[in-house]
Amino acid sequence: PVLEAQLALHRRYWSRDVDAILGVQTNIASCIRNLGRFDEALVLEREIFSRRVAMNGVSHQNTIGCGCNFAGTLLGLGLYDEATSLHRDQLLPAARRALGVDHEYTLNLHHNLANALRDDPRCIRDNLRLKWRGVEATVFYPNTGDDLLEAETIM
Repeated sequence: PVLEAQLALHRRYWSRDVDAILGVQTNIASCIRNLGRFDEALVLEREIFSRRVAMNGVSHQNTIGCGCNFAGTLLGLGLYDEATSLHRDQLLPAARRALGVDHEYTLNLHHNLANALRDDPRCIRDNLRLKWRGVEATVFYPNTGDDLLEAETIM
């Protein structure tokens, strides 16, 4: 109720401050997700993410953060393919380009992608190794493929 009241106030008095409204909506979606109501959170987070992309572009830090929340909700619902492609195709390349490889968001995205690949119940070890090779080649080592053997020995 408190966050919903805050959202109502922002819409009434600061209706032109779309960034602040999206911030409050993000807080509401996080609370809903933390309550385990992933279906409701997904609807709100999908809307927030698409509005952030339209407003700021995919490479903006706030957009990347909202995308990370959105992907986490997808994982909570067991939508592994959609979460993996969101990480691999949109969020990670944008984060590496805009924020750098050592930024907290970029590192969290790598972690979340690894968890998505690991937690997918359809993945067996060989499939996971192949998926990881694809991720590693496109994300971690864009110029070389020499370190693939090291990742393979870890698994």
